[in-house]
Amino acid sequence: MLHFLWDSISFHTLLIFLIVFLFVADYMKNRNPKNFPPTPLRLPFVGHLYLMDFKDPRVGVQKLTENYGDIFGSSMGSMKFVMVNGMRLVKEVLVNQGENFLERPEMPSEIFSKMGLISSSGHLWKAQRRFTLSTLRNFGLGKRSVEERIQEECRFLVDAFKDEQGNPFDPQFTLTNAVSNVICSLTLGNRFDYHDEDFQKLLKLMYETTALNGTITAQLYNSFPSIMKFLPGAHQTISKNSKLLKSYMQEQINKHKEDWNPSESRDYIDSYLQEIAKDKGSDTFREEHLVACTLDLMFAGTETTSSTLRWALLFMALHPEIQARVQAEIDAVIGQARQPVLEDRNNMPYTNAVIHEVQRKANIVPFNVPRMAAKDTILDGFFIPKGTTLLTNITSVMFDKNEWESPDTFNPGHFLKDGKFWRRESFLAFSIGKRACLGEVLARSELFLFFTSLLQKFTFQAPPDTTLSLHPVMGITMAPQPYKICAVPR
Repeated sequence: MLHFLWDSISFHTLLIFLIVFLFVADYMKNRNPKNFPPTPLRLPFVGHLYLMDFKDPRVGVQKLTENYGDIFGSSMGSMKFVMVNGMRLVKEVLVNQGENFLERPEMPSEIFSKMGLISSSGHLWKAQRRFTLSTLRNFGLGKRSVEERIQEECRFLVDAFKDEQGNPFDPQFTLTNAVSNVICSLTLGNRFDYHDEDFQKLLKLMYETTALNGTITAQLYNSFPSIMKFLPGAHQTISKNSKLLKSYMQEQINKHKEDWNPSESRDYIDSYLQEIAKDKGSDTFREEHLVACTLDLMFAGTETTSSTLRWALLFMALHPEIQARVQAEIDAVIGQARQPVLEDRNNMPYTNAVIHEVQRKANIVPFNVPRMAAKDTILDGFFIPKGTTLLTNITSVMFDKNEWESPDTFNPGHFLKDGKFWRRESFLAFSIGKRACLGEVLARSELFLFFTSLLQKFTFQAPPDTTLSLHPVMGITMAPQPYKICAVPR
């Protein structure tokens, strides 16, 4: 009987049946539960791929927000997520219901390991974060000793810029090296010379990996990993680079183990090795976790701050009147005879406002780091099932016309009130809530000291017959395109 039925079914009938079955299976798997946030029309298998603007995702998200409101659902392949916009909802997700959205979704991309500080969840994340904050504080985070490390690096950076003698140069990797040296001194126990070829290769590897994450193939890999893993593209380079970065960090750990003294900690790696020895057999502190955590600290402590400083120099060159006013405040408060110190920040409201406006306008992590619902949750009256990925659109807050007087203009006045520095609740450069940036104190210190040290000694200008661009490179962070600038000694 079965043989007869099989023979009587034509190939075309079988093909149609298979296609219908796949469409029904896709619909059943991806249909939204009752009371899910409003969602655009979803195409079978690809989801909302047709609505994506791969060159600048902010544009596509803005259009969807205008059509569907401050909370809407979307999907890319098998990945379903909810986007929330505006201060009220962003705060609801990150603070008011923060415990419900503390976890990270698993992403196919290999940049941040689920064993590290950025992409881990649950008990592992809490233990790693607690240990890391405590250890970095022991090594001077938020204290005078780290301030002195940053000041030392400022001197090296100023000397490197002086060597350019006012000629056009690309400041990218010198700035990146300087910023990275601060976190390296805390994690690896040493700094690296700006001419160290091996370390420059590492920084270029990190930058390439960061930038490639914004390419079309890398984004498609996160949505269609089972197909994309067989195809060439940037995602393959990211995978290769990630292995090289892990290998480098493993070498650093191995070097530490060679002359490790369990009774004395020189840096973060030593302290973590102590914790591994103390907590033998634990699933929380293991060597592969140390590799992941140290790499996360390197990435987060290098790319974000160095990208912000590169934006700062661009904005200063494009707004000479603002640059001149910052320099006038530096001359009045600090002068030219001594280095800037963190205490100066309280007496320099305009400079502080300019740094904050650079961060707001640069907006280097426009959609924050993804979150995941730890349990079924009601958000703004909508049902969010456990396991749903949430994106909090920081851009919608940092450029909200109801929050800022002139959101699309570079205007330090956004952070000034009656001549004093004004802290704004809608400034979310470091995110908010329990998963806010772990290195916020360090980043704020670096931005102030590096920025004031450079503007104390140089005026930044575009090279002759050159137009500087503010169009970003979209990657893990939104960085400036590589550019050349003149650091003219004052």
